[in-house]
Amino acid sequence: MTDSAIGSADAGDSELLPWLVPLWARLMQARSADRLPHALLIAGARGLGKRRFADLFMRALLCTAPDPQGLPCGRCPDCRLNAAGNHPDLVCVVPDPESKSGEITIDAIRDLSERAALTPLRGTRKLVLIDPADRMNPAAANALLKTLEEPAGDTLLCLIAARPGRLPATIRSRCQLLGVAIPPEAQALAWLTPRLGDTAAMRLRLAAGAPLRALDELDQATLDQWETLVRSLIGISRRELDPVTEAAAWNGVGTRLSLECLAVCLCDLLRLAVSARPPRLADPGLRARLGELARRVDPQLGHRLLRRVFEARGQLESNLNPLMQLESLLIDWGRVSQH
Repeated sequence: MTDSAIGSADAGDSELLPWLVPLWARLMQARSADRLPHALLIAGARGLGKRRFADLFMRALLCTAPDPQGLPCGRCPDCRLNAAGNHPDLVCVVPDPESKSGEITIDAIRDLSERAALTPLRGTRKLVLIDPADRMNPAAANALLKTLEEPAGDTLLCLIAARPGRLPATIRSRCQLLGVAIPPEAQALAWLTPRLGDTAAMRLRLAAGAPLRALDELDQATLDQWETLVRSLIGISRRELDPVTEAAAWNGVGTRLSLECLAVCLCDLLRLAVSARPPRLADPGLRARLGELARRVDPQLGHRLLRRVFEARGQLESNLNPLMQLESLLIDWGRVSQH
């Protein structure tokens, strides 16, 4: 699916996230030197603001009166066209919302190639945004490769990916990588605390250090669900709850949150098995609750289960039976923590 809109509420936010300022400066320096690449790959974990950053960059390139930092003015005719989703020199490619696969198809890339080949109507270049690029199916990726191999001199492509390893090496090698790293905790908390108050630190840890995940995904209802899952794990480890019965309740909460909780608890359990006072816990509140279990945990079984949880998280978009998967993982959790 292609469109020309960068006008959603998130995309329209002109705030430059503080942990992305160095990357922004790098791009603006390249722009000033007329050394922007023909293709960018913005890669990093979910919840770091990759799409917001790319939207801001595209708007800045289209703006005719950017500020001294290179940010779009929001007032010029091109900025207004962009806000309305009608800028003729911008093409966005996203998965078809009506598609069950959630993939970017070859038809979308073919349409993109035709539109990108057209001469810019207002500015100096055509801009193309593909998000998430790692959701292109193999046929679409092959079709995009042809565009990357023979780029038009006045076209800039921007690919966004949380899992760049899913992209063919031939595509990655033709893009300039812009890696977005997890920000330092102090910097993330300075941004999050005014927005989340006293829960900012806990939410950030549970979001694996990704500030936008902490802000957008971990609301109070989700934190309550998280606490329910933790109690379930403690009950299974004490043989007070049946893992198969609990798996049905976990399935109702959702596979993504369930796997995140299991991963966090396993990681902290294994840290506590090594040291009663580890330098860092993902959820400090688990120290007392998992301390007793840590004394009898089997580290080998624990690491084996953790690998399985990570594999399951990587297969969230597959058609595997989530209930059977959760049953198997919770049974193994019982074995690890009851050793």
